Amino acid sequence: MASAWLLHPLRVRYQECDQMGVVYHANYVNWFEIGRTEWVRRIGCDYREIETKGLLLPLVKLDVNFAQPARYDDWVTVCTRVADKTALRIEFESRIMKGDLTASVGRVSKDDPAGELLVSGVTKHVWVNNEWKPVRLDREAPEVWTAFKALAEA
Repeated sequence: MASAWLLHPLRVRYQECDQMGVVYHANYVNWFEIGRTEWVRRIGCDYREIETKGLLLPLVKLDVNFAQPARYDDWVTVCTRVADKTALRIEFESRIMKGDLTASVGRVSKDDPAGELLVSGVTKHVWVNNEWKPVRLDREAPEVWTAFKALAEA
């Protein structure tokens, strides 16, 4: 079962656009990462803290679908939720929506984000240790696993 959406507004910066005035496609992947980082921060820790425990969460699969472009100076909302998780892997679903959705629904929403979809995607990650060997989060950092599970199932 997927978690609630975490909503994070951003304004498109000039440096993120190409000569046509639209957001360069690779920037959406950066925005997905911003959404994941904010989602992790919401559990009460951050990536830095997790990494000090000797845990890394590399990307192993990326799927992106482009519906329409964002443009310079637009407000967009990065919507992120956990679509699936195990103690070894985690899958995040991301949507980039036009406008600042937090103004109407706040920072978290159980409902699918309303409005104009610009980009959607999924990122899949696996927990590894400093030697890049797969590990189970519930064994390596049970308190982090408990926090991840609680928010993902909220």
